[in-house]
Amino acid sequence: MPQYSYAVWTDAVEGREDEYNAWYNDIHLPEVLDVPGFIAAKRFRVLPAPDRPASHRYLAIYEIESDDPEATLVTLTKASETMNMSGALELTTVVTHLVEPIAELRR
Repeated sequence: MPQYSYAVWTDAVEGREDEYNAWYNDIHLPEVLDVPGFIAAKRFRVLPAPDRPASHRYLAIYEIESDDPEATLVTLTKASETMNMSGALELTTVVTHLVEPIAELRR
């Protein structure tokens, strides 16, 4: 079955970083992984480069296994209506992209 990644850039509401990270790690990731097609998740803190600021502070990358990744994202959207969302997530700045692999090299 084809695999894809879903990249989600987010930020915490000012002053609520600890609450945001606890919610994302302990509540949100498991809820997303309950959605059919989502098989793994990994979070990152974005480190700004010295010559330019980062657009977001956090990145989550979800692995999706699906013959129809767009339908899987529709399922996620429907499921999100009943997910436990946090007010510590800055919703107005969220950026998402569905990506498909085109090459892989490991050493």
